[in-house]
Amino acid sequence: MKPAPVSRRHFLHAALAGGAVSQSQVMAAGTPAAKDGMFAEPAHEIPLANDADVIVCGAGPAGVTAAITAARAGAKVRLFEWRGCLGGIWTAGLLGYFLDFNKPGFAKELRDKLDARGARANSTSTSRFCYDPEALKLLLEELCVEAGVKFQYHTKVCAAFREGNRLTTIVTESKSGRQAWKAPVFIDTTGDGDLGFQAGCAFEIGEAAECPCQPLSLNALLVVKDVEQLRDFVRFGQPLPGENKDGEKKKRIKDAIVSTGHFPSYAGATLWHVSGNLVFAMMNQEFGIKPWDAAEITTATVRARAEMNLMVTGLRSLGGPWEGIQVVATAEQIGVRDGRRIVGRYVVNKEDLIKGARYDDAVVRATFSVDIHATTAEHNQKAATHSTGIKVKPYDIPLRALIAKEVDGLMMAGRCISGDFIAHASYRVTGNAVGMGEGAGVIAALAATSKRMPHEVPWSEGEAKLKAMGQRV
Repeated sequence: MKPAPVSRRHFLHAALAGGAVSQSQVMAAGTPAAKDGMFAEPAHEIPLANDADVIVCGAGPAGVTAAITAARAGAKVRLFEWRGCLGGIWTAGLLGYFLDFNKPGFAKELRDKLDARGARANSTSTSRFCYDPEALKLLLEELCVEAGVKFQYHTKVCAAFREGNRLTTIVTESKSGRQAWKAPVFIDTTGDGDLGFQAGCAFEIGEAAECPCQPLSLNALLVVKDVEQLRDFVRFGQPLPGENKDGEKKKRIKDAIVSTGHFPSYAGATLWHVSGNLVFAMMNQEFGIKPWDAAEITTATVRARAEMNLMVTGLRSLGGPWEGIQVVATAEQIGVRDGRRIVGRYVVNKEDLIKGARYDDAVVRATFSVDIHATTAEHNQKAATHSTGIKVKPYDIPLRALIAKEVDGLMMAGRCISGDFIAHASYRVTGNAVGMGEGAGVIAALAATSKRMPHEVPWSEGEAKLKAMGQRV
């Protein structure tokens, strides 16, 4: 027998009184009819919090830096992350290495603190190096707690609301249900520009209107029997005199995999030494995937994980130095290179890289090359990357590229800032994401605590604040 329908008043009364109400009764009480393949979700009230000056969405390299910097600058900060750790692609994504990291401020602080814990791979380079992902998870949590950042895991931003052109409220979804949050300033550090898109900002992706875009990669941690026997294949922080160059090592890995009967989806497959006999692996690519399409991302992740295990099993079958190699863990999150680039008040462009642009409102100076991976499987058969012929001169990323053009009170940091396809292929590495997060965090704090919009705060004020805080020194 079907339960009798209950009114909303009956349901609330029973719930508040501690009475039992079945899920079927709740559905019967408030389920509208579906029409033409669409479902009209009923309007309902949800809890609203208004206790933050700055809300940061996404706790990857840019987001965790922005949140810590804003809190240190005197703002009350909330940070939302949909995974179960801080660090994003560094930790959940097992990226494996820091690039373009020889910078002052928070980047230097992270290097020093990782060194103090013995968590940075033995390397003479301060610009590119490997790290212990578990140690980094712990360090970032400690830094957030110390700064007073209120961070919440397993929580995804799912809606954004404006009053006129100003973003005022976001809605999150988690085990706690839907919750609404107000703040004077928001920072989109989701990587894929999720918040900017939900707030109604224009965006670009890939080389054209939607694609072709750069491929995705699912990284992994591997253990080997004796890493010293794999020096012809593995990249070390301190190579030996006369050791093979990195390009030759990539070719040797590809040839070894091909010898097992499989051509890798990433022809530039790479192994990095972490510590002991532990190595990071990037050996696969997924082409033409839109990172906001859950079905596509799922299919890509399943396919990539299967290929990673297939390749490791194949290498193990070769014996010799490959004897005993096995997967310790594949990444929780597949690594995304391309995503939405939210249109800002300035668009970082190819010419900035070529001429080595300088700006008075520069939040970070990028030095990394233009790195465009093969955009199709067919191209990967010929070469792992595209050659653009562009020689990058160190260039400035201005604050204006971190401020949304169409929505007030919204900033961006990381790979979803305002830039063209070519420039993005250079600034997307995490050393630049940290610098952007630092800049966005301090400006957001100054704007929120002084009742201004981010575009009303001059960078000179933000730079002076960072120096007073001991950062950028």
